[in-house]
Amino acid sequence: MTIPQEIADTIVDPKAYADGKRIDDAFSFLRKEMPLAQATPTDYDPFWVVTKHADIQEVERQNDLFHNGDRAATLTPREVDQKVREMMGGSPHLVRSLVQMDNPDHMAYRRITQGAFLPQNLRKLEDRIREIARGFVDRMAEKGGTCDFARDISFLYPLHVIMEVLGVPEVDEPRMLKLTQELFGSADPELNRLGAEVKDPAAGLAAVAETVGEFITYFNEMTEDRRRKPREDLASLIANATIDGQPLDHFAAMSYYIIAATAGHDTTSNTTAGGLWAIAERPDQFKRLKADPSLIPSFLEETIRWVTPVKHFMRTATADAEVHGQKIAKGDWMMLCYPSGNRDEDVFADPFEFKIDRSPNKHVAFGYGAHVCLGQHLGRMEMRVLWEELLPRLESVELNGTPRLMQANFVCGPKSVPIRYKMH
Repeated sequence: MTIPQEIADTIVDPKAYADGKRIDDAFSFLRKEMPLAQATPTDYDPFWVVTKHADIQEVERQNDLFHNGDRAATLTPREVDQKVREMMGGSPHLVRSLVQMDNPDHMAYRRITQGAFLPQNLRKLEDRIREIARGFVDRMAEKGGTCDFARDISFLYPLHVIMEVLGVPEVDEPRMLKLTQELFGSADPELNRLGAEVKDPAAGLAAVAETVGEFITYFNEMTEDRRRKPREDLASLIANATIDGQPLDHFAAMSYYIIAATAGHDTTSNTTAGGLWAIAERPDQFKRLKADPSLIPSFLEETIRWVTPVKHFMRTATADAEVHGQKIAKGDWMMLCYPSGNRDEDVFADPFEFKIDRSPNKHVAFGYGAHVCLGQHLGRMEMRVLWEELLPRLESVELNGTPRLMQANFVCGPKSVPIRYKMH
C-alpha cells in the first residue's frame, strides 16, 4: 500500500509541523486508513510510515531487528544523504551520537553518562535547579505582565540548567542556544544559519555542517581543558571516558557533546512553552492546576504528550520482518511518528483534548526500549520544579497574540508564545 502523494509530501514538510492542524490531519488519516504503509515523498527514498502507538513500541522494542545507524536516523532527502556520505567517508551521519548508534556501541556509550542522569543522582541537583527556576520566575514577574514565554523564559531556563550540568560558562549560553536553533531549525528561515528559506538542499546542508563545525571547535577546547583539569561536570565525564580501555575517538566525543548541548534543553523548552500555551487557552484547567498542585505530575505528562517535541526517528530493518501485517524487507527504512502515536485513539481517550489529569498516560514522547531518552528524568525534574515555583505566584494568564510553531520535521515546538499575566 502506498500513501497518497499529498499525505506523503505533508509528513516530510517542515511547514506542516508549523501548521499543527495539517500534520494532525495527515496522521489521523493514516492511523485510520493506512496505519502502516509506504510513502514516496518527492526527493526522498521510499520509507514505511509507522503511525500507531503499538507498532512504534514494537519496532523500538526490537533493537537488533530495526537499527538506528545503518541509514540516516532522521528524514533526509536523497540528494542530502549522498552529500553527507561524500563528506563523511561513506557514513550517513554528520554526527554520530547515541541516536545514530546500535549495540554494542549504543550501550557502551550510553553507560558513560547514564549514572549522571539516574533519578537518585539528579536529586542532588534539585536545590540548585529550584534556585535557577526561581530566578526565571522572578524575571517573569519583573517583565510587568507581558512577555513572550517561549523566548523569555522557556528557551532560557532548561538551557541554563543543562549548560551548568555540562560545564559550559553562562556567558556562552546565547551562542549555544543560537547553534541549537540553527541545527534543529535548519528549515526555519527565522532560525536557520542562512536566515532565509532553504531552496537548495546543498546550501542547507552546508549551513548545518558549518553549525556542527562551530560546535566542534567549541567543544575541542573544552575537551582539552577537562583532560588537563577534570571537574564535577558532564564535559569531564565525556572528555575522560574510555571504551574498552581506549579514550573516545574525536568524532564520537564531539557528537556526544553536541547531543547533550542541544537535545539536553531544546525538547524541555518546547514542552514547557507548549504547556503554558495550553493552560493559557484553558482557564478552567489553569484554575484547577493552581488550586491543586498534586496535579502537576499528570499535567507534566500531558504537556509532554501534547507537544511531543521529537517528531520522528528513522529505523532500518536488518532482516525481513512483519509489522502490523505488513511485510518489511531487509534494508527498508521506517519512520516512527511519535506525535501520531501520542494521538492514537486506541490508547488515549479524546486524544485531541488537553487534560491535566489524564491517567493513564502512556505516551511515547521519550521513545521506548533501549533508546528511551537518556535525559527524561532531568527534563521532568526541570519542568516540575519550574511549575512548582511559577503556579503559586501566577494569578492569571492568557494569550497576548498568536503563538507560532517552528518549521521543522525532526525536533520542534513553539517558537513564540506571547502572554499577558498577573503575578504576585
